[in-house]
Amino acid sequence: MTQYGKKILYLAVTILLLLPVVSCRSNSNNTHTYRPYSERRNRGGSSHDDSGISTTTDKKKPIPQSGHDLVSDEWAHLDIKLGRHDNKKLYKELKRWLGTPYSYAAHTCGEGTDCSGMVMEVYLEVYGIKVHRNSAKMLEENCKVIDLEDLREGDLVFFCTSGDGRVSHVGIYLKDNKFVHASSSRGVTVDDLRQNYYSTHFHAAARVKNR
Repeated sequence: MTQYGKKILYLAVTILLLLPVVSCRSNSNNTHTYRPYSERRNRGGSSHDDSGISTTTDKKKPIPQSGHDLVSDEWAHLDIKLGRHDNKKLYKELKRWLGTPYSYAAHTCGEGTDCSGMVMEVYLEVYGIKVHRNSAKMLEENCKVIDLEDLREGDLVFFCTSGDGRVSHVGIYLKDNKFVHASSSRGVTVDDLRQNYYSTHFHAAARVKNR
């Protein structure tokens, strides 16, 4: 090979070796615009139930997890799956109360009840325990406060809904954050502690003494 030919070959090899470098540099010039972190956070909106209550989860409060499957729709259609350790008498009694319209100072299944009236009747029927007719007195005299994470089937959950810091609402805890209560707008129904309204107004978790 002549000296000229060697120079041509050397030049060709040099060009081939430089191609990947050029290619990489070209790719590095492709810029991507990223939104600030605050704009890239989950932008999912809040959902609402038929009463207009927001169902956004309040992540500031620890919520107990029991590992059971309980869906509000299934419970409403009386098609809930119960485990062998579930208190079937409690669920059977609460099913009777579902759909009972709200009526202040009443406590009759199928006709009308308020929150404490329903709890009072259910506890007497299922556990043979008589609790106070008033939710605030129920918490003060019939219960011992427990951690939210320790809630178990049949415990009570209390709320301050009137804005004055006083206990004014009570429900019976089931499992998987669900509880049964007498809603002033929907009657006896099942709701979730993670719904924004209940998370915001939650006051205490409690266990009835001697249960």
